[in-house]
Amino acid sequence: MTTPLHSLAQLAPAIAMLAVFALVIGGIALIRRGDDRRKGVLMLVMAAVLLGNVLIWTW
Repeated sequence: MTTPLHSLAQLAPAIAMLAVFALVIGGIALIRRGDDRRKGVLMLVMAAVLLGNVLIWTW
């Protein structure tokens, strides 16, 4: 039998990967639009850090 925390621990990487995809799409959109390139680059950096965290969690 699984506990609620165990289920949440299995769900966290999936939610984080959805956030990575959203951050990459949003970051590229901001950079291409040219309005706020700094925020776009920061979104891409945050996506890379979050992806690294997911790799650490699942390894």
